[in-house]
Amino acid sequence: MQSHAPALAEQAKTWKFIELWVDPVIFPPKILMLVVNEDGTCRIYNPASGYKLVVTHSNYQAAQEWLLEDEYERVKGQVLAEEVI
Repeated sequence: MQSHAPALAEQAKTWKFIELWVDPVIFPPKILMLVVNEDGTCRIYNPASGYKLVVTHSNYQAAQEWLLEDEYERVKGQVLAEEVI
């Protein structure tokens, strides 16, 4: 099985941290990945759809409000880019 570590490390140069958000109401739960870039912009991806970009926001607060509006809950913790590089 091929490792995604080199690609992830290369992408980590442009992002600050990632978070996982889950919609616990449905089963199996729907998961989205929030990527916060160094410049403060945020992108939300759907891992179940080949990491397709769902939406982009200009800041973390807007991205968080969008997720909360759709009743997603943040999974505790963050993955910091500095831990991947």
